[in-house]
Amino acid sequence: MEPITIDIIILQPIHKVWDYFYNAKHIVKWNFTTPNWHCPKATIDFREGGRFDYRLECKDNSFGYNFSGIINEIKDQESVKSKLDDGRLIEVHFRIIDENTTEVIEIFQPEAQYSREMQRTGWYAILDRFHKYVEKN
Repeated sequence: MEPITIDIIILQPIHKVWDYFYNAKHIVKWNFTTPNWHCPKATIDFREGGRFDYRLECKDNSFGYNFSGIINEIKDQESVKSKLDDGRLIEVHFRIIDENTTEVIEIFQPEAQYSREMQRTGWYAILDRFHKYVEKN
């Protein structure tokens, strides 16, 4: 299945964007789609071969799931390639536009259960929440 690509421009320097994207204390603040969801737990062993495990749940406890996998490759402040536990691949690229502007590009293999558009919308909602969090904090 053809990968899905989403991207966003963040008005912050790359070192801050990188840190907020891969630091568990920040991940729990932005890694969910809508205000009725949250990320109560995030663990990450940020190294090649390290595992990440983020718990996403509806605030009413009606549904939740783990987003987890292995980090395959890290190019410092450039890109991270990971493999989810379900076998799908994810790449996150960071591009310096200028000293205070960073582009984040996510490329991910879609899952079969949900439409491509639903997945694009959900992933973009999380990336947009990340963008707003980084710029406000």
